[in-house]
Parts: sequence; structure tokens; C-alpha cells
Amino acid sequence: MARPHSVRHQRGFTFIALMCFFLLYLPMATMVVFAFNAGSTVGQLDGFSLRWFRTALANDQIIEALLRSLTIAPIAAFFATVAATMAALATTRTAPYRGMALKVAFINQPLMVPEIVTAVALLVVFSRVKVWTGYTGLGYIIAAHTAFCIPFAFLPIRARLETMDLSLETAAADLYARPWSVFRRITLPLLWPGILAGFMLAFVVSLDDVVITEFIKSAGQETLPTYMLGQLRRNVTPEMNAISTLFLAVSVIVVSLFFLLSRKKT
Repeated sequence: MARPHSVRHQRGFTFIALMCFFLLYLPMATMVVFAFNAGSTVGQLDGFSLRWFRTALANDQIIEALLRSLTIAPIAAFFATVAATMAALATTRTAPYRGMALKVAFINQPLMVPEIVTAVALLVVFSRVKVWTGYTGLGYIIAAHTAFCIPFAFLPIRARLETMDLSLETAAADLYARPWSVFRRITLPLLWPGILAGFMLAFVVSLDDVVITEFIKSAGQETLPTYMLGQLRRNVTPEMNAISTLFLAVSVIVVSLFFLLSRKKT
């Protein structure tokens, strides 16, 4: 009996996989090591110290930018996940019809368009809204991040819906359960891992976004990524390595947390 085909049996697969991981994580590992640099130069390691972590945590501008990022990201991810869930339900829990594929492609279009194009388009729209309303708060960044993050949340949620067994939902409908009751008691619990995955992706994408935020933000609305970009233009110090390491740690913790939660729900 022939063995099922597996890419792992291809010659050189292990070497190529290891090289990909090496090239991907070596720059991150280097950055983390130099974050503990006792010296003041980025390219020379002069011993290990927590000096730059203390400097970063004592910088009020960094703390303010970090708190702003941690305010924007969960709100944008929440609204993006809600919109993506409704869109995924609308494109999976209905009989196929002409134009459905076009709607799915339209939802995923921001993934194909260069981010700079989306940023310029949002800038044009929001600049007019600012003139009409006089409002210059964080709502524009949240709205922009929400719009950009919807396809990132949509993909795992729709994939989860497409692999779910419809028999329980059909049986509940046959027993005269209302659509909302079917969704709340059957669809939502089964869909929860996909929703968590979508929220996680949207959160991470919003948290580290630079291009859209740089175009949309008003004065005094620096997020941590845009603050770091501005500092790199002026003076590069190991403090940037320390901030990046802390940012990386937050991302790893968030991803690990949602991964564990989704495993328990699966």
C-alpha cells in the first residue's frame, strides 16, 4: 500500500525549513541580545545591563504611546471581529448565489491593496470629516484600524464556519428554535475558536500598524510604533531595542494566551 504523500518526505525539506526559521528569528534574537547592552552604541555589545529597559520605562512619552496603542488595538480588534463575524455568517450560512464570490473578494480586497493606498484613501476621507465636524480625537485611528483589520479577522472566522458540521444547527431549526437561539446556543460556542483567532490577528495587526496610523493621526496621538519610527529618524540608541523587545514580549504573550484559550475551546 502506497504511503500518503507528505511534503516532509521531500529531500531537503528539513534543511529548508530550518534555514527559513533561522533567517526569520535571527534578527529578532540579535535585537533582544542588544537590548541588554550596557553601552550606548547599537552595533557593539559592551556587557549586559538592564539600563535601557529602565530608561525606556522611565520615559513618559513611551508609556503614553504604549497606553494609547493598548487602547486603540483592542477596540479596533473588537469592532473588526464583530463585522468580520457577521460577514462570515452572511457568506457561509446561506445558499450559494450569483455574486457571493465577488462579495468575499471585496471583503478581502484590503489584503491585496498596498497599505499606503489604503492610508492615503482614509486620509482623504477623514480630512474632510475633520473639517466638517471639528473632531480630531482617536476615533479616526480606531475607525481606520477597524476597516483595515476586518479581512484579517474574516479569514479564520469564515474558515471555521466552513468546516463546522451543520447537523446541530439544522436539528435545532427543525425543533423550531429561533435563529438567534440557534446562533447563541450552537453556532457561537462552536465558532468561538475562530472568533478568538480573528480577534488575535486583528489585535496584533492594529497594535503594530505604522503606515495607516502615520497618515491618520493628529498631533499628540503617537502610538508606540509611530513613536519608535520618529526616534529612529533622530537618534538610534539601544533604548529602541529595549522597547522592541518589550513590544515583542507583549505580542508573544497575547498570541500564546489566545492560542491556549482557543485550544481549550476546540
